[in-house]
Amino acid sequence: QLQLVESGGGLVQPGGSLRLSCAASGFTLDYAIGWFRQAPGKEREGVSCTSKYGIRITFSDSVKGRFTISRDNAKKTVYLQMNSLKPEDTGVYYCAARSNCGSPGPVGSWRSWGQGTQVTVSS
Repeated sequence: QLQLVESGGGLVQPGGSLRLSCAASGFTLDYAIGWFRQAPGKEREGVSCTSKYGIRITFSDSVKGRFTISRDNAKKTVYLQMNSLKPEDTGVYYCAARSNCGSPGPVGSWRSWGQGTQVTVSS
């Protein structure tokens, strides 16, 4: 069974950077992997996705030009490089798998959700 584990979150000042990792185990990384985030009191939203072929799709307009998704299939890891972070980027970041990126769609259409990693952007 595919399992995903997120890491790399933390506390960063506005304007700073973080790189999140989503490490897969159990199967080869033959899936599209999406990054999502959930701020307190808000619904989970899609951030970005990389197809199994490495095609990148940005789900959220608010991160365009600041966040970059990438994958290393040999390491079975997907990364989310986050630059120019803003307080509104604060939340728990999750990764999940699906056969294709498409649009984020319902949370239930994604599988193997990790436990999440907390990102806090604050001065």
